[in-house]
Amino acid sequence: MKFSTREDIEAPIDSVFEMLCDFEGFERSAMRRGAEVQRVDRLTAPGVGMMWQTVFDMRGKRREMQVEMVTFDRPNDIVVESTSPGLVGQMSFELMALSRNRTRLNVALEVKPLTLSARLLVQSMKLAKASLTRKYKLRIGEYAKGMEERYVKMA
Repeated sequence: MKFSTREDIEAPIDSVFEMLCDFEGFERSAMRRGAEVQRVDRLTAPGVGMMWQTVFDMRGKRREMQVEMVTFDRPNDIVVESTSPGLVGQMSFELMALSRNRTRLNVALEVKPLTLSARLLVQSMKLAKASLTRKYKLRIGEYAKGMEERYVKMA
């Protein structure tokens, strides 16, 4: 199952990429929502091989997930793969400079089931695809708007 959207952001591509690299901010955000997040790599700079171990509650069950950065091409692409018992996911962020102060952000999320119970979960998601797609686009749009606001404050 795949979701994708794109947003145009009023900020230079380098600034947008730097904001996408705020991994500590993403960790704090997940922890505020009740997830346990632990960085498990030893890298000192952002790059391929960054890994996180996460534990969170979803649909009344405790879930574990390992997240790994598989592509880090400054300032164009970031691809993160997540693995949990039953599901594999890939989230990609692709940046394209439209002008000196305008950047297009393409965000794609693909989820693949590995087990029968995961297939049932994905099948139920497919039944609600329209509403899930709407929520996905809304959240990415809100994040892009927040990036624009942060850029204005930085400038």
